Amino acid sequence: MLEPKVWQLTAGSAVLGLVLAAGAVALAGPWDSGQRKAERDWAAAQGRTGGAHHPGGHPGKPAPAPSAAGVLDELAPPVESLSAPADLPAGLRKTLGPLLESPDLGPAPAASVVDVATGEQLFGERADRPMAPASTIKIATAVAALSALGPDHRIGTTVVTADDKAKGDDKGGDKGDDKGGDEGDTEGDDKAKGDDPTEITLVGGGDATLDRKRLRALAEDTARALRDRGVHEVAVRFDVSLYSGPREHPIGPNDNIAPVTALMNGQGRLDDSARDSFGGPAPRSGDPAGDAADAFADLLRERGLKTSGPPAMRKAPKDADRLAVTYSRPVSALVERMLTNSDNDIAESLVRQTAIKAGRPASFAGAQQAVQAELKEQKLPVGGALLRDGSGLNRHDRITSGLLTALLARAADPDRPELRPVLTGLPVAGFSGTLQGRYADADAITGSGMIRAKTGTLTGVNSLAGTVVGPGGRLLAFAFLAEKAPGPDTAQRALDHLSAELTS
Repeated sequence: MLEPKVWQLTAGSAVLGLVLAAGAVALAGPWDSGQRKAERDWAAAQGRTGGAHHPGGHPGKPAPAPSAAGVLDELAPPVESLSAPADLPAGLRKTLGPLLESPDLGPAPAASVVDVATGEQLFGERADRPMAPASTIKIATAVAALSALGPDHRIGTTVVTADDKAKGDDKGGDKGDDKGGDEGDTEGDDKAKGDDPTEITLVGGGDATLDRKRLRALAEDTARALRDRGVHEVAVRFDVSLYSGPREHPIGPNDNIAPVTALMNGQGRLDDSARDSFGGPAPRSGDPAGDAADAFADLLRERGLKTSGPPAMRKAPKDADRLAVTYSRPVSALVERMLTNSDNDIAESLVRQTAIKAGRPASFAGAQQAVQAELKEQKLPVGGALLRDGSGLNRHDRITSGLLTALLARAADPDRPELRPVLTGLPVAGFSGTLQGRYADADAITGSGMIRAKTGTLTGVNSLAGTVVGPGGRLLAFAFLAEKAPGPDTAQRALDHLSAELTS
């Protein structure tokens, strides 16, 4: 047994350790309901993530999602009482300047560091030069989607019928009355008549997170609604007309992204990564919509319904009544997942939802126009920006480091709480998402757990943009873009070293 004095000393040390640990975690970044979102996703998924171009009654409307927690409130003392050291800009030039000249970052890398609270640029090098951003473009995708759609918006996948035998006396009720939950909710309508084959249509709404679990629930609700109407045999159709233009990303068939279609199940993944969680490259189906319809038909048969022939692609009739619906999680959660895991399929879905909201075609071209218009409307410095896609896989994308830091600063604006998921979704250095295995070297270890940032990787292109608590306790936004880098590993280490310098 410990002596009393030893016990008191041990207990006191433990309490002090807990206090110091809590303070360190608070400084590490924004929180969501008491736990950092990126950490919660990591704990749930426990898998390597990717997304950059790496080798190898009646349905009801979803209840609004809780507003994202503030990110500056966790910094103590209050931000208004803090002032950056007067020599901070000069200090950054002295420390970052030589590091930016590293040959590992190519011949002319760009950099921008701003004080989030004031918007002042503390360091800039070619900050207004448009460069290939790779996956850091997802920050622009996130801001545009949250601004245009709102954080509570959910994407629906529906099953409808225009067959009089399935309508019965109930015309489907109020079609605008929907209901949803965090994991995506499903419900079915009631009453219909008829025993002959009834045509039903699975209508894709652009939800890139539709998985086997929710598709099964949708089939269950559909089967229940049809049985209640006395229907026992159906002809399954599927509608992907929401999207237009090319389905295939300009990068071509690639393990990092499925063909971009309004209907998919498990992101068209052909391996076990579609079972429970997504992340990282995987073999993809060439026809995700057809595969999702086939899986849906199989699930209906498991529930006792007969199907008349294989599913066929056909646009749903305009006067169709809804039988069942399933909803994605809110856009706020989709943005966080997209950023943490660098999910290309979600990114392309979100920019098309932004285009639909703006009344533009849900295509690569329409999404580009919608996102750039949305950012311009927000008075962000979009000069020179060229957003050919939402994921950053297109090598013709162009963005400036100055725009990236402006986007991050806007996301931290106390007057724009709907944009906060842009910050809460950023991976944590050395801990989660695409930063899980980084910041381990001696010259970058100080950034581990302290930096939250979005990565970007294409052949010869490396980028990093995020936030860190810097000298004086101020939240800094930074962006570093490198082209013609000689190798991805050395470029990533150089970027980690650059951002880690901002912590001291």
